[in-house]
Amino acid sequence: MKTVFRYIAVIVLSAAAIAAAAVPAHAGSVHALGAGDLVGETKVIAARYEDTFLDIGRAHGVGFEELRKANPEVNAWVPGEGTGVLLPTRFVLPQAPREGVVVNIAEFRIYFYYAVDGEPFVASLPASVGRMDWATPLGRTRIVSRVSKPSWYPPESVRQEYAADGRSLPRIVPPGPDNPLGDYALRLGLPGYLIHGTNRPDGVGMRVTHGCIRLFPEDIEWLFPRTAIDMPVQIVNQPVKFGWDGDELFLEVHPELEGGAEADTIPRGMTAVTEAFVVATRERAAEVDWDLIVRVYREQTGVPVRVGEARSLSPAGTAASL
Repeated sequence: MKTVFRYIAVIVLSAAAIAAAAVPAHAGSVHALGAGDLVGETKVIAARYEDTFLDIGRAHGVGFEELRKANPEVNAWVPGEGTGVLLPTRFVLPQAPREGVVVNIAEFRIYFYYAVDGEPFVASLPASVGRMDWATPLGRTRIVSRVSKPSWYPPESVRQEYAADGRSLPRIVPPGPDNPLGDYALRLGLPGYLIHGTNRPDGVGMRVTHGCIRLFPEDIEWLFPRTAIDMPVQIVNQPVKFGWDGDELFLEVHPELEGGAEADTIPRGMTAVTEAFVVATRERAAEVDWDLIVRVYREQTGVPVRVGEARSLSPAGTAASL
């Protein structure tokens, strides 16, 4: 499928400055965008004695839940000195137009498509999304305003929730260290919803917000100046992603999210796997290991696994066996 780039941020800088401007605080979060569907590479790091998954995630641009899924046998709070921790930093790109911002709530991650000196890139950044009772809405929208040092005007429903817990919340929270929006906010065409920073970065990569999309402070600081009014934003829920890397087909699976107005319309279980496979192989046949596909679905580690390859054709046009 031909990739379309519209509304992309084009950065005109000197050659020396481009190298610094092309990457956010987590250098591994930005990838040159080629013809395939996968970007990045997984790697294993050795934990230090004082590390938790919160520390490791912040240092490497990975969310807490991503690390937990990829390392089910490792204690998230006390990994232990020298323990190997897999960084799930290879990604199958979501099935969505590769333009502007794409948020996949199932993997707690956003993808930002942009260009540097005419060359296409994608930045992949961990994000928090809405809780089950405050689910982030799905759909296509756009950025309608960009606010530095935003004030927070909590809706009455949030103020009531605070009051029920015995906490007070003013009608306006000014900019500063107590503002949960952090230093930057991108207001969306969905009324009341934003992509913003945070004053509580430990929650990034979890399902903890009132529906907004929350980034690490350093990531929103990098993203903010590269966005523009009317830039498209698409919010999807894709726990199952197939993608091609050359002639190899990969599968990445995340746990399904519960709740949300659209929950009943999202394919579940192996139905979701089958439907995603059909989409990925619509224009390119594949020979796959279905037993492996079932295992990847059950494990739901969020790490792409090679499950097949392109089906070769005989001169007569029939499929050749592998």
